[in-house]
Amino acid sequence: MFNWYRDITARERKTFWACFGGWALDALETQMFGLAIPALLAVFALSKADAGLISGVTLITSALGGWLGGTLSDRYGRVRTLQWMILWFSVCTFLSAFVSGFDQLVVIKALQGFGIGGEWAAGAVLMAESINPRYRGKVMGTVQSAWAWGWGAAVALYTLIYSFLPQDYAWRVMFLVGLVPALLIIWVRRNVEEPEAAVRQRNRTQDRALFASLAGIFRPELLRVTLLGGILGLGAHGGYHAVMTWLPTFLKTERHLSVLNSGSYLAVIIVAFFCGCVCSGVLVDKLGRRKNIILFALCCVVTVQCYVFLPLSNTQMLFLGFPLGFFAAGIPASLGAFFNELYPADVRGAGVGFCYNFGRVLSAMFPFLVGHMSESMSLGAAIGIDAGIAYGVAVLAALVLPETRGRNLDTAEAADAAPSASASQA
Repeated sequence: MFNWYRDITARERKTFWACFGGWALDALETQMFGLAIPALLAVFALSKADAGLISGVTLITSALGGWLGGTLSDRYGRVRTLQWMILWFSVCTFLSAFVSGFDQLVVIKALQGFGIGGEWAAGAVLMAESINPRYRGKVMGTVQSAWAWGWGAAVALYTLIYSFLPQDYAWRVMFLVGLVPALLIIWVRRNVEEPEAAVRQRNRTQDRALFASLAGIFRPELLRVTLLGGILGLGAHGGYHAVMTWLPTFLKTERHLSVLNSGSYLAVIIVAFFCGCVCSGVLVDKLGRRKNIILFALCCVVTVQCYVFLPLSNTQMLFLGFPLGFFAAGIPASLGAFFNELYPADVRGAGVGFCYNFGRVLSAMFPFLVGHMSESMSLGAAIGIDAGIAYGVAVLAALVLPETRGRNLDTAEAADAAPSASASQA
């Protein structure tokens, strides 16, 4: 399954670890907030709808950050933009430890979102352009599995800190640790090189306006792909955030699990998420991008409904947690390769950033709706309904997008042929 690692070059390995580390830290910063929700509800006397609103605002700014990050990577380079975004979200997480109320928390989380979205966009394009096309799906899936490592680190940190410190300020200590990921920038600066294709493309377009690449993804031959890619991003993000933002609170308030037991349940899902990313990376190269997304989305719908609606015992929930995490991983593990292959080199960063993060704008309504709906129904029911709708949207989008497996991104000329190829396959 990991045989590709022996075959890639030293330069590709360094790029892999830079992107892997960046995405793991992205997950660490993001999941900290989800785990801290119960404490924030108590400390600031917030409602579940308030907590959902904070998550929603962060998702919106993540989308804007993705658009900005992708555009900056087209203009200033993938590696440089990756460093900027890691520094940005690390500092914002650190500042979250000093908030004294709801308004300040909303502002800081909104600012953090810019870095989280931009980091994914820059890293996804950097990895896709650097790796051998034969291994693109596998490598992008493995890089996406870094989310599980970051998520696991957040749970471990949460469990450790809350075991020794009072809840009233344990969450502050957890956010203080958020500055540590900025150290990755030093390693990236010394070890990671800009992809050759990106350098050639930037040399040809260095005099154009900053946001020219973002405007370029809406030119006639790319408009259909851009709109459908954004809808796919909506379904993927909506389903994921509807479930994962509220899962710790669901386990604690409706399943009445202790903090440590909640960590045990989450550990099963996190391990499953890692396995799902890696397996999806293998399948996306075998089945194709579209079929793989549809397969995992349908499995997500079935699994989530079972998890939140069936009267399961704690032991049964523990076992079902594995397929829940496994299938939730399959869609995001497919998107990195898929979105990169949809766009030519001159607008690739903007295209990937837009499609992946456009969904975050509209998907922001799903965590908010879960919190709002839980005021009149069970939290589990709200999660199940919203997740089912979101994953259904992902299936519909994947059905009408072109298959891109095997496209060559090594040269700008090869990538520039993608739009016409997309049209013929559609």
